[in-house]
Amino acid sequence: MSFDVVISGGRVLDGTGAPPYRADVAISGDRVAAVGRLDGAVAERVIDATGRLVAPGFVDCHAHGDAAVFDPGVQRAALRQGVTTFVLGQDGLSYAPGSAATVAYAARYFAAVNGPLPQEGPLTVGELLDGYDRAVAVNTAYLLPHGTIRYDVMGPSSGPASRDDLAAMLRHVERGLSEGAAGLSSGLEYLPGRYASAEELAALCVPLGGLPYVTHMRAYGTRAGEGMAEVMDIAGRSGAAVHVSHLHGPADVLLPLVEEALGQGVDLSFDTYPYLRGNTILAMVVLPPTVPGAETDLALEMIASDGLDEWWPKLAGTWPRLTISHAPGLEWAEGLTMVAAAERAGVEPAAFCRRLLTETRLEAGVVSARPDEGPEGEESVRRMLRHPSQTGGSDGIYVGGHPHPRGFGAFARFLGRHVRELGDWTWEQAVTHLAAHPARRFGLMDRGLLRRGFAADVVVFDPGVVGDLATYEEPRALAAGVDDVVVSGVPVLAAGELTGATAGRALRP
Repeated sequence: MSFDVVISGGRVLDGTGAPPYRADVAISGDRVAAVGRLDGAVAERVIDATGRLVAPGFVDCHAHGDAAVFDPGVQRAALRQGVTTFVLGQDGLSYAPGSAATVAYAARYFAAVNGPLPQEGPLTVGELLDGYDRAVAVNTAYLLPHGTIRYDVMGPSSGPASRDDLAAMLRHVERGLSEGAAGLSSGLEYLPGRYASAEELAALCVPLGGLPYVTHMRAYGTRAGEGMAEVMDIAGRSGAAVHVSHLHGPADVLLPLVEEALGQGVDLSFDTYPYLRGNTILAMVVLPPTVPGAETDLALEMIASDGLDEWWPKLAGTWPRLTISHAPGLEWAEGLTMVAAAERAGVEPAAFCRRLLTETRLEAGVVSARPDEGPEGEESVRRMLRHPSQTGGSDGIYVGGHPHPRGFGAFARFLGRHVRELGDWTWEQAVTHLAAHPARRFGLMDRGLLRRGFAADVVVFDPGVVGDLATYEEPRALAAGVDDVVVSGVPVLAAGELTGATAGRALRP
């Protein structure tokens, strides 16, 4: 028996839910050729997995690597956690499909989240996916971003979609699906997605054909009932499967909502990350809905005027919870709280916030502590990730000098803290939540399992060592315990370092 790669001597977690068992994994080309005892097998490359676990590569259901994935440092950060696939196009905002003006808008508005794409528009979904294919070390799947599509058709308008607008958006959706999109995403706290009605969103979900509608809901936390009611309305109108992004808040609020949706026949899943702080654009956190953040010049005029003088004092309790993650031109402030940065600048936090918004032209980003941070919040995280409908998602953002650590540690934290230390999952349950379940959800039917004929995305990790090292103080520290990773049959991480191979495929359901 001769193969390209053999991973020998490890205990296999095949993704079916079976406990780990002693087996070798053989790879020919980009496929798993055999799983079992392969004594005497010959291979060009042998990876000794003795004392380690061997699992299908993990699928990050919510990653903001749309531009950052081209950075080898980001690829290494993902692979060091066992992540072999990024699902991009999140929160309704990314680079395709759209005209040059639309691509420029998405890049500008989400600069603190997705970063700058190396190419300019116009851009189709097919062209974007082709740009990822075999250009990076991880696989990429892409969701059609509703906000981008709406902007391409309606610009920054806050009005309802007309019949012609809806028809034009539907053409974008249908073409994007034909070119390989893995679903449709929305960001209902961002612009212009915030302006969409449930009717508009449901109409755009009709062509999905089993692929998911993935939503950053209109409300989370204690108000999650509002967001989930809309999710259920959209599912009922369209018949679409739904996947809720980063479902966070009190478990006593969220779990009954999940069960209610499932009880009504909604095909529902959700992702969570194992942290209690978020990371987003500063403008979304601090500006009132009356400020049109999609129109930068008009928004900046309003910020400079005295029209918001009564608004800023309402944020007194918010300033201590914000840490600046991305501040182009004011990099000295990155990593400081808004309060500390204001003190260093010799002004009040509101004044410094206005300066930050103005000088970065709304491109600043922040890490934000949620009100539920603490032991109760931690317990809610644990209860949410134990739900069978949960999948892993980092919500990783790699932009700025001081991003959230989740992009560098979430999946390793799932394994080290929530499996080994806390026992929230068994090892086999972890692989179901992090690989098998998400692969099925996004139509990646030849991934997520270690089985003959499946795509050879394989991670080898030490169960006694694997864990996150990234912290809020040192957010870019790489995870430990994952030293060997194969993507599409090619070793891309060896001894914890990139091999230089760019075997990642653009995955089309």
